[in-house]
Amino acid sequence: MDLLLKNIGLLATPTGIDARRGKAQGEITLRSHAAVGIHKGRIVFVDHTNNSAVAEHTLDCAGKLVTPGLVDCHTHLVFGGWRQHEMKQKFAGVPYLEILKAGGGILNTVKATRSASEEDLFQKAQTLLREMLYYGTTTCEAKSGYGLELETELKQLRVIRRLNKAGPVELAATFMGAHAIPEEYASDREGYINLVCEEILPRAARENLAEFCDVFCDEGVFTPEESARVLKRASDLGLGLKAHADEISPVEGAEMAAECGCISAEHLIAASDAGIMAMAEKNVIAALLPATSFWLGKPYARACEMIRKNVPVAVATDFNPGSCPCLNLQFAMSLACLKYRLTPAEALTSVTLNGAAAIRRAESLGSVEPGKQADLIIWDAPDLDYIFYRCGSNLAQTIIKKGDIICRN
Repeated sequence: MDLLLKNIGLLATPTGIDARRGKAQGEITLRSHAAVGIHKGRIVFVDHTNNSAVAEHTLDCAGKLVTPGLVDCHTHLVFGGWRQHEMKQKFAGVPYLEILKAGGGILNTVKATRSASEEDLFQKAQTLLREMLYYGTTTCEAKSGYGLELETELKQLRVIRRLNKAGPVELAATFMGAHAIPEEYASDREGYINLVCEEILPRAARENLAEFCDVFCDEGVFTPEESARVLKRASDLGLGLKAHADEISPVEGAEMAAECGCISAEHLIAASDAGIMAMAEKNVIAALLPATSFWLGKPYARACEMIRKNVPVAVATDFNPGSCPCLNLQFAMSLACLKYRLTPAEALTSVTLNGAAAIRRAESLGSVEPGKQADLIIWDAPDLDYIFYRCGSNLAQTIIKKGDIICRN
């Protein structure tokens, strides 16, 4: 055995290899005085009888809380520039769609990303990943979508692949060429959708640069019909499906995501009752982004209602340069309790097992169980409630990835 975690005051973890939904989302395992054995990056035992087991290395947890490593299942990690200059517009109440129409918003970041070199994007994103790791994120999803043309979309995806190889944070790559209509196609929507479906998507798939495809289905962006067309093409090419849906207006994006067989629908601030029911019927994971609501001063998605209606809920940061420049998943966790009114147990599941399920990693990540990858956090906390109670403090004390102690704060 390579590593033994002993004297764990409380081990808190969901269990299983699928997303938890309904009442089960709040049913987690709590073990006092636990120990975890790790060998070759995998968990080999979890119990309270092996605190004296022999291992090459032993880590005394000193009665602290241990959970799975955090999974951030929705980020826009790779981009050029920042957009702090838009803050004044936002604070003045200028709607996002007006900023976008004026060439700001996503289109502003597109210009900066197109002009940045691949190496510059890599170095910037790697620095951001180190900060995410510092807060306990051991796995995250990263989307393209700031190129909106062939070469820059592929450049972003290549950066994601390089970051994943460099580690230690594990990444899942999502192609999101259908993030907005670029300025050069402002009068030719059909031409841009054709470009995405017939040129960029096939290249991304052929070069094995993306695992998933996402599309922004909302007012002022892509209609449900346009979104379904992009997702159908992605499915034909073997990619898993995701959708930014009903963030701004109830355009039946959640219904579209369910009909297309999406793994997850994301944002969902304005999702309709029918959309929530459709997601429940098709077991679509709701990837909710409370820090975006916080940053934009927008309403919060109906997380508790989704759980009651049997929709599995994940929580992520939505880290991006415009609508949520926050990569601290602990902050999103606290907001999930404060604003969504999730219980700490439901919130923990949302950023571990359900987050892993949203990127097809639940068989290996998201819980502390024998056979799973040894991604864990030792918290400077006596119990689970404390890490949500101490909103704004980084309580992730020691981060373990694939059985290696990566970060000690």
